[in-house]
Order: sequence, then structure tokens, then C-alpha cells
Amino acid sequence: MYTLIRSLPWFRIATEQLPALVVSMLTAEVFYKFHSFVLECLAFLLTWFITDGLIQFGRKLFRARK
Repeated sequence: MYTLIRSLPWFRIATEQLPALVVSMLTAEVFYKFHSFVLECLAFLLTWFITDGLIQFGRKLFRARK
């Protein structure tokens, strides 16, 4: 997490990581009820990873069409 924040400019954090983080947190809060902190944490991190991947894929498609 520290490396992520230090290596990315604030604009990219605000436009890419923050939306992915919020979507992942809401998804985890609403859908993940494993009754285990570790499982819910891992599911949240996986959701964040996938959400960020989808955002990056969408950005590449959007840039390719310009």
C-alpha cells in the first residue's frame, strides 16, 4: 500500500485507485458475509484487484479509440 501511494501521482490515485477502492469496499460490505475476517479481507483485496484491472482495461480501450 505504501509503495502504491508513493509511486503513483495523486491524480492517478484519485481517478483510478479511489473509484476501484470505493466499489470494492461497497461490494465487500454488501455481499461478503463469510464470518471470517481473513476470508472477507482476501475477497476484498481480490475484488479491488479485479476492479482495478477492469478500470485499466477500460482506459486502454478508451485511449485506443481516440
